[in-house]
Amino acid sequence: MTRSTRRTRRTLQAAAAGAAALLALSACSSSDDSASTTSDSSASASSSPKLSGTVTVFAAASLKESFTELGAAFEKANPGTKVTFNFGGSDTLAASITGGAPADVFASASPKTMAIVTDAKDNATEPTTFVRNQLEIATLPGNPDKIASLKDLTKSGLKVVLCDKTVPCGAAAQKALDASKLKLTPVSYEQDVKAALTKVELKEADAAVVYKTDVHAAGDKVEGVDFPESADAINEYPIALLKDAPNAEAAKAFIALVQSAEGRQVLTEAGFLKP
Repeated sequence: MTRSTRRTRRTLQAAAAGAAALLALSACSSSDDSASTTSDSSASASSSPKLSGTVTVFAAASLKESFTELGAAFEKANPGTKVTFNFGGSDTLAASITGGAPADVFASASPKTMAIVTDAKDNATEPTTFVRNQLEIATLPGNPDKIASLKDLTKSGLKVVLCDKTVPCGAAAQKALDASKLKLTPVSYEQDVKAALTKVELKEADAAVVYKTDVHAAGDKVEGVDFPESADAINEYPIALLKDAPNAEAAKAFIALVQSAEGRQVLTEAGFLKP
């Protein structure tokens, strides 16, 4: 583990603890004036209890690496808590939430998929954009097919994979293709961005249109190719506390960590854009 990695983890742990403390302070400061007349011992007894229990987070597949890191930092800063994740296509996650799946937090890869939840009134707080993400072409290592543009993906014989159009990464890719007046018939449509990228990693496809963050996370398993049309198809990522959250207080603290400067640092290092 590098010195910078250890420093980042220590900073994250402090931020996670700080987010929890901020929530406790907010709860105390919102009490009425009569509460301020209680004795010191009573005030101490009525202070907010420390966070505990499980926080269940439903999050877009592209958030897997960064949220896993943030979850570990949160647990270490708040002994007695556990953060569990359900990563997948945002549309599938939204459908699960509206179908009654128990969860505390939803972090979506687009406002459109978050709207599935808010339209059903299954959110407890208004969604807030915490990062943005941009598309990139993932090719085989060394880019053997010399792909240099979105148009190159239409070459005959090239095996290209896209996310399904109902998934945010697929909708963004289609938007970029439409803007370029390009028609592309992929060999498959995948249900989330990780599945699309895996096709290239396994050499079952020559290229895939995914997020920059996923290319970054894959390391030397793939090579990334930028294309200018991606600037017109950037996805905003909203996050919200869910209605009937089983562990609302701890969930609020996790959301606060994600939105903190330290949380944003982890997300930026993963390749996400600032909101």
